[in-house]
Amino acid sequence: MITRRDGLKGMTAAALSTALWPSASRANPYTRFKGTTLVVNFPAHPHYDAVKKVLPQFTAETGIKVELDELQYMRMHDKQLLEMSKPGGGDYDLIAYVVFWKSEYANKGLIEELGPLFQKEGLALPDYDFSDLIPGYVENIGLVGGPKGYLAGPGAKLYGVPFGAETSVLGYRKDIFEKHGLKVPENYSELETLLTKIPELEKGMGALSSRGQTGAMVTHAYALHLNPLGSRFFDSNWQPTFNNPRGVQAATLLKKIIDTGPEGGASFGFDDMKNAFLQGRSAMFLDSIAVAGEADDPAKSKIAGKVGWAVHPYGVRRSSQSGGFGIAIPKNAANKEAAFLLMQWLTSKKADQAIAAAGGSPSRMSTYRDADLQARYPQYKVFAEALLYADPDWRPIINEWNELAGSVIGVALGDIVTGQKSPQAALDDIVPRVKAIMERGGYYASNGSR
Repeated sequence: MITRRDGLKGMTAAALSTALWPSASRANPYTRFKGTTLVVNFPAHPHYDAVKKVLPQFTAETGIKVELDELQYMRMHDKQLLEMSKPGGGDYDLIAYVVFWKSEYANKGLIEELGPLFQKEGLALPDYDFSDLIPGYVENIGLVGGPKGYLAGPGAKLYGVPFGAETSVLGYRKDIFEKHGLKVPENYSELETLLTKIPELEKGMGALSSRGQTGAMVTHAYALHLNPLGSRFFDSNWQPTFNNPRGVQAATLLKKIIDTGPEGGASFGFDDMKNAFLQGRSAMFLDSIAVAGEADDPAKSKIAGKVGWAVHPYGVRRSSQSGGFGIAIPKNAANKEAAFLLMQWLTSKKADQAIAAAGGSPSRMSTYRDADLQARYPQYKVFAEALLYADPDWRPIINEWNELAGSVIGVALGDIVTGQKSPQAALDDIVPRVKAIMERGGYYASNGSR
C-alpha cells in the first residue's frame, strides 16, 4: 500500500516539479492573455458556489474573462464527452470532473497531461507549490496510469488537480456526549459499543446516521468501514476480497449501524442521512466533510454549535474516504495556456484560502493549517489530520465501478441491511457475477492484471 509518507514518489517527475519551478522569468504570465474569454464547465455544488464568489477576482487581477456553464453534475459527463470529442474544438477551456471520469477522459485522449505545462517556463507560476496540494487528493483525483491504472507509481501521469475533493470524518453531538459522559470513539470497537448505548440513553435518537439505500449509496457506506477494518473490494489481481472475514465484518457492522440508527436508515441516500443528523435524529455522522458547513448554519441545522469533529475511527489501519471533483483542460480547448493559468490561480494558496472562507473545500494542506481559518473553522484542525489518511484506493476507480456498486454489490448490501440475507451468504452469492464483469472488462490477463 502506498502511504502518505511515500507521498507521490512514483509520480512523473514533471508533475512533481515543485523543485523545478522556472526562476528566470518573473514577467506577468497573464499579460498576453488579457481580453481572452475562457468557458468553464462547473457543477451546481456547494464548493463551486464558493468558487463563483471568488472568480471575479481572477478577472480583476488578470484581465481574463470567465464564462461559466453550470450544470447538475450528473448531466456534465455526457455534455463534456460531446464537447471534448469535437474534432474542430469544443466549447470548454476548463472542466470540473468527478474522480470516476478521469481514466476514461485520459485514456480516450480527451484531456491534457499537465506535467509538461507545469514545466513550461513563463506559464508555470513560480510560487504555486505543488507539494502543498493534499497528496491523497492528488493521487486519487489527478493521476492516471501506474498501479491499477489510477494510483501513484511507474507510468502514472497527472491529468487534473483536486478542486472540490472530500474525505470522511466523524461528527458527533457534543451536548449528548457531555450529558452522558460518553467518550468520542477513536477506534471501531469503541464506535460499535456506542451503537447500542446511545439509543438506550437517548430514547428516540439513533446512534449513527448512514447511507443505506440499495445500490451505490449503501456501497459507499460499506466502503467507509471495509477499508479501515482491513479489506478491499479486490486484491492486486482483481480477485474479489469483499467476502473475506474482514469484509463480512464490515457488512455485519453496517447492518448494526442501520438497525441502531435513525428510523428509515435502510432507504437513506446522502441527503437523507445528512438531514437526519442535522435535524437531531442521530448522535453521530460518519461520512463526507461536505456536511460541516451546513452543520453550523442555523438556517439549515437544528444542532448548530453542538457538533464536534474527530478523525475517522481506527480499525486495523487508518483509511478515510477520498473522492470528489478535480479540474482538467480538454485536449481540444481553444485557450489551453490561459486555462492552465486559471487552473493554477484557482488552486493557488491565495485563492484556496479565499474559496475556503467563502464556504468551499480546500485543496491545500496549508489552508487547513492556516491559523486564521482554524479560528473561524475549528474543525480544520481535525480535518487536516484526517487528510493524512485520505486513501486514494478507497474504492476502485474503474469504468465498471458504477455497475458493480449500483447493480451488484449495492444490491447484496441492500439485502444485508434489510435482513433478507446474512452478510456471508449475500456477499458470497455475488462473487461469480462480479468476476464475470471483471472478466468481460479484461482484468484477468495471463499476467494476473489488466
